[in-house]
Amino acid sequence: MRNHFILNNARLIDPELDKEFDGALEIKDGFIYKVHKVTPDLNIKNIDCQGKYLAPGIIDIGVKICEPGERHKESFKTAGQAAAAGGVTTMVTRADTIPTVDTPEILSFMLKRASEATPVNISPMACLTKGRNGREMVEMSFLIDSGAVAFSDGDHVLTDIKVFIRALTYAKSLNALVIAHPQEPTLSKGATSTSGKFASLRGLPAVSAMAERIGLERDLAVVEMTGASYHADQITTASSLPALIRAKKLGLDVTAGISIHHLTLNELDVGDYKTFFKVKPPLRSEQDRELMVEAIKSGVIDIICSMHTPQDEESKRLPFETAASGAVGLETLLPAALRLYHSNGISLNLLWKALSLTPARRLGLPGGTLKNGAPADLIIFDPNLPFILDRETLKSKSKNTPFDSQRMQGRVWKTFVAGEEVYSS
Repeated sequence: MRNHFILNNARLIDPELDKEFDGALEIKDGFIYKVHKVTPDLNIKNIDCQGKYLAPGIIDIGVKICEPGERHKESFKTAGQAAAAGGVTTMVTRADTIPTVDTPEILSFMLKRASEATPVNISPMACLTKGRNGREMVEMSFLIDSGAVAFSDGDHVLTDIKVFIRALTYAKSLNALVIAHPQEPTLSKGATSTSGKFASLRGLPAVSAMAERIGLERDLAVVEMTGASYHADQITTASSLPALIRAKKLGLDVTAGISIHHLTLNELDVGDYKTFFKVKPPLRSEQDRELMVEAIKSGVIDIICSMHTPQDEESKRLPFETAASGAVGLETLLPAALRLYHSNGISLNLLWKALSLTPARRLGLPGGTLKNGAPADLIIFDPNLPFILDRETLKSKSKNTPFDSQRMQGRVWKTFVAGEEVYSS
């Protein structure tokens, strides 16, 4: 039996109840046993939370762990340490690894390595097509049996519409979730920024924001045809929102996410070709960013993620056009998200709905709540603690964060997974 203990003197956040309240949480055998308004007089271990916030652990969709083929960028061990330090108790991992996760054998290897090396939960995605080449479907049924929670080719947009229809039809028959990257690949190929005055002044190859809308409209038409469960990994432009709203009004099983970088940064942050700000899709205009924040508030966009993409120094210290895309985010997801709380009036309950509750429900995972019987995957944090981020202190192997040297607010104090303390600051 695991420890039986109480986390007392805490400010609890329960996004399922949409409530914030003072109280204590009793943990028993790795699960939440009871929520107490007043700390009970029990002869068990008592941890004083010192008035800090206590919330369900973050469930981060779209984490890239580069093992085995690019282990120099990130391993299960370092990703797990970074996740625990960032309050991420479940990493939903991507399939765009070397080799790609397209067979039960590779998936089983990943889960075995994860169980050996990382202190947090791993829920893996598998490829939608073999090798992410867009030609032949994977064996979804076998992969589900091996532990896959969703299917995605990542940023390799499936261009053969017949294959896409067959894949979504098969996914529908298995009640499987397909996660896609809405983008028109011909328009976006080679682009490093969003079309507009800034890209023109910097001489950067750019893509219209409409490329995202075109890709989304196509995907949603196939979803309407097949009835499949569909999640857009990143919706980043205002032009995409009407299609998303329309699909939800039609009752399609559709959700959408956005990376924390697109919610807190804009195209001007690239400045004089700062490659740590080069992400995919590219950073958008400030107007788009503000409208994406409003879309989170209204529930049009459902999920916030880090889109953790480690890149080594050699692939980032290049001219902007040739530098690799992506940024690490496991440790910065929480303080960056808290910018929306401090500056944009998004409540902590709403943040946790997007960071934890909705991802859990979308993937059929048991977390995201403080109800009795839920797994004790929890974080205790101070949303107001200021600090200057030093990328060299990040636990990820790769240090490619756009937030280096920036003033941030909010740090994790303790992280628990299944009632076990896996991080303490």
